[in-house]
Amino acid sequence: MAKKTTFVLVHGAWHGAWCYKRVAAPLRARGHEVYTPTLTGLADRSHLLDGTVNVSTHIADIANLLRWEELTDVVLCGHSYGGMVITGVAGLVPDRIRSMVYVDAYLPEEGQNMLDMVPEFFQKTFLAAASKSGGVVVPALPAELMAVNPRDVAWVDAQCTPQPYATFVESVAGRAAVDRIGKRMYIYAAGWSQTPFTPIYERLKEDRSWTTHAAPCGHDIMVDMPELLVELLLEAA
Repeated sequence: MAKKTTFVLVHGAWHGAWCYKRVAAPLRARGHEVYTPTLTGLADRSHLLDGTVNVSTHIADIANLLRWEELTDVVLCGHSYGGMVITGVAGLVPDRIRSMVYVDAYLPEEGQNMLDMVPEFFQKTFLAAASKSGGVVVPALPAELMAVNPRDVAWVDAQCTPQPYATFVESVAGRAAVDRIGKRMYIYAAGWSQTPFTPIYERLKEDRSWTTHAAPCGHDIMVDMPELLVELLLEAA
C-alpha cells in the first residue's frame, strides 16, 4: 500500500463537511488520514453564524486544526471559496503543507478578496442578497445554477446554509507562500457554463509549476465525480 498521507479537505461557500463524504470514505479505506472540517458558521456549525465571521475566522479554523491535531506534510485541498481559505493558511503555516489542491477554486493574488474575482453578474447577485440581511449573509446559490448533477440537486440544496457576507469582501494574503509550496494542482470544472474560474484555469495551464486538470462536470466535483477527485488527490500526494 502507498505511504499514508494526511488530507485536509476544505469546503466552499454554503457547504460543509458533508460535501466530501464520497471522497473521504474511499481515501480512508485506502489507509489515509482525512480531515473534513466545517468552517465556522456553516452547516453543522451554522449556530455560530454572525456578522463577525470572515475569511480570517475560516483561515484560523484550518490553521488551528493543523496546529492542535499536530498535522504536518499535509495535502491541503480547497473547493471554490475554500481556495481563499487555503491560500491564507499557506501564508500562516507553509511548513506544514506538502501539496496544495484547488478544486474549481479562487486563487487570490496578494490582497484580493473574492468579489474581486467574480463576474459582474455574481457581484450584483451577492450584493443584492446580502442587502436583504443587513449585510450579514448571502443565501446559497441554487445547486442547479452550479450544474450539480440532477440526481443530487435536491440534496445539495437541502444541505447548504447561508454564507457570511464578510467572507466575500475581506482580502487575503498568502499567494507568495502558495507559490513556494512544492506541489500545486488546479482542478477545473469544465461542465459549468456560469463558471467564474476559467481565467484562473487558463492562466495556470500556462504555468509549468502547476499541474492542471479539467473535470467534465459541474462545480461540485466532489459530489458529481468523487472517484476522479480521489485519484487526483492521490496524484497530488
